[in-house]
Amino acid sequence: MKKIRSLFLFIALSTIIVGCRVRLEPVEILTFQQKIEKLFPNAAVTKMELTDHFTKAYQIVLDQPLDHKNLAAGTFKHYMYLSHVDESKPTVFITEGYNATPRTYELSKIFKGNQVQVEYRFYGKSRPDTIPWQYLKNDLAIEDYHKIITKLKRLYSGKWISTGISKGGETVLIHKSKYPWDVDVAVPYVAPLIDTQEDIRTENHINTIGTDECRAKIVEFQRVILKNRNALLVEVSKYANENEMSFTELSTEEALEYAVLEFPFSFWQWGGSCDEIPDKTSSAKLMFEYINKIVGISFYNDKTYYDLLPSYYQHTTELGYYGFDTTPVKDLLQVVHNPTNLRFAPKNVDLTYNLNYIKEVRDFVENKGKKILYIYGEYDTWGACAPTPKPHVDALKMVLKKGSHKTRIKDFSKQDQQLMYDKLQNWLGYSVTIYPLEN
Repeated sequence: MKKIRSLFLFIALSTIIVGCRVRLEPVEILTFQQKIEKLFPNAAVTKMELTDHFTKAYQIVLDQPLDHKNLAAGTFKHYMYLSHVDESKPTVFITEGYNATPRTYELSKIFKGNQVQVEYRFYGKSRPDTIPWQYLKNDLAIEDYHKIITKLKRLYSGKWISTGISKGGETVLIHKSKYPWDVDVAVPYVAPLIDTQEDIRTENHINTIGTDECRAKIVEFQRVILKNRNALLVEVSKYANENEMSFTELSTEEALEYAVLEFPFSFWQWGGSCDEIPDKTSSAKLMFEYINKIVGISFYNDKTYYDLLPSYYQHTTELGYYGFDTTPVKDLLQVVHNPTNLRFAPKNVDLTYNLNYIKEVRDFVENKGKKILYIYGEYDTWGACAPTPKPHVDALKMVLKKGSHKTRIKDFSKQDQQLMYDKLQNWLGYSVTIYPLEN
């Protein structure tokens, strides 16, 4: 009888157990791409070709709100690129200042971690057919970045480092001032913080860097170009025809004069060599080739004019820009008498400048901006507007002797590189591995 009861008990228990098993929900195992799609449910996610140390790579196109506080305003297509290694590794977040071309950034090589590269709203592929200028504001762009980071932190549990170059580096600093805890460390490269709509500090910089002989040679070249304008205009037209460029927004005459005014700024910005500047005996062709190399006459053609409208809008309304010094060539100008970057801004749009916007950012990063590694080149004209952290702030500013706008960590001496690695290690902790760059 006991055996029968035991048998019945065993059968009953087995039935219960089997029944329970049947009723259990299967465990959902998501692929990495499915995890991304779950984080960004309305996004278009497509695989990209792998590069460098990454194991997965995706283009993600978001339906980004035009206004995060007024969702009824609508959305725009916003492009970002995610390159993946491991969910526990550091994540390098790149705040592009303009369009985004997928590539591996220097910081991503140093940490061999994940990389998120986000195009700035209304640039590149993220530009709507018609730009709603009222939504091209830095605060709205920062909100884009903040919301993306907030979502991705559900996926990536490691340390976060933000970085960007030039206007992208400036965006890093603006982001840091608005959301100080979004990332653990910020590394802006050659980032200006400009105080006025056309900041005179860049002119002062141009007039003091390099040697007296080099600066004199720059002025002489500017004047020789304008004295030979007819021959130079022939070369401009040839180049435009060969490259299918049109000059209707600016005439070739205006473009040439603006290129001459721009020349000192671009020369120092891009690390020009004084020995390469053509003298007055050079041919018009050689003179054109050189100013085209340094400034780029294409900068003033219709396509580039159109592409840069968002940039000039932002610079003239919130970010500020540099001006033009006419003093060395004023007597030779025939078309451009009152040069201003407002000339390149969109028409029939409110261009009122917000004087306080960048000043507030500067005040924060200089006085409270902890764990920021600043990278600059000594000769870079944008460096004239660089912030300088106060002594009590735990930040590090590195300036490369005679460096240009192209200055990167790899350009510094091994000793200086190690100083930067040590600082990054201190800020991020020893759970993060740093891989020194190979020159």
